[in-house]
Amino acid sequence: MVFGWLDISIPLLSLVTSAKPPLIPVSVNWFPCRVCNYQCHFCFHTSTNDFMLPLDEAKRGLRLLTDAGMKKLNISGGEPFLQPRYIGEVFKFCKEELGIESCSVVNNGSKVTEKWLDTYGQYLDVMAISCDSFDSETNVKQGRAENGTSFTHIKTVFKVVQWAKERGIKVKINSVITINNWEEDMNDQIEELAPFRWKVFQVLLLDSENTGPETGSLRDARKLTITREQFQAFLDRHASQKCLVPEDNEAMKDSYLNLDEEMRFLDCQDGGKKPGRSLLEVGVQTALLDSGFDEKTFVDRGGIFDWKRGPQPSLDW
Repeated sequence: MVFGWLDISIPLLSLVTSAKPPLIPVSVNWFPCRVCNYQCHFCFHTSTNDFMLPLDEAKRGLRLLTDAGMKKLNISGGEPFLQPRYIGEVFKFCKEELGIESCSVVNNGSKVTEKWLDTYGQYLDVMAISCDSFDSETNVKQGRAENGTSFTHIKTVFKVVQWAKERGIKVKINSVITINNWEEDMNDQIEELAPFRWKVFQVLLLDSENTGPETGSLRDARKLTITREQFQAFLDRHASQKCLVPEDNEAMKDSYLNLDEEMRFLDCQDGGKKPGRSLLEVGVQTALLDSGFDEKTFVDRGGIFDWKRGPQPSLDW
């Protein structure tokens, strides 16, 4: 079975045999470190440790994933730019040694520098910046802040977007919609930023991550949840944005191949994030058995897109 929208020489699924065909990890979302300088109250990958794989071990795992068919690597966190050289060397390795199609990073913008972009930006296809609101007080309510203040966050987002576009890196904006911001109108700012994708997420609860101390969570997002109707109202208000890519709870939960700091796939099927066996120990195909990954939902939510870098118009300020 070959998907026409994939510019690769291997199919997403192998030829049908008597056994279940192996899953190909086309797009992998890796959390190399949980540490973050923000305290987002809805965070579903909280800072429970500061472990990071040695770079050589991380490279070994990434080679295994590439050999198994990975075409896109996304690094998230935590805040990835708290380890700028580490992620830079990862992206360089992925492009120069592994030849993967796309490298992307999700970050809050606060630690991105032009020096890093000048050194490693050539290896980055997509810069995804998290911005939940264009109102500073709302960002503070969300916890999208460092040391309790968020008055520079919005300005930083615009600055990093400009830097990325000047270097031919595609820009994506990620927004988490909660009870704090579901009534906000972000049309003017999104049009000014002009991302090629605007991912809009309905805030998601996961046990042991953001459901309060009763489940061992460091965060409690239960008071931040919104109804499907409230989420839809936000989407309707921004329907004119062609870059809008919505993801409600059902689309998010099982449609990502999430890899933790020990290179274990995280299974979210039962409402939490259960780590499986490390691919460094058991190999990719065995580790994928623990992922709970729903390939159909991944495809249906638009998990495959034009993820290679390319020039974008500069912001006209």
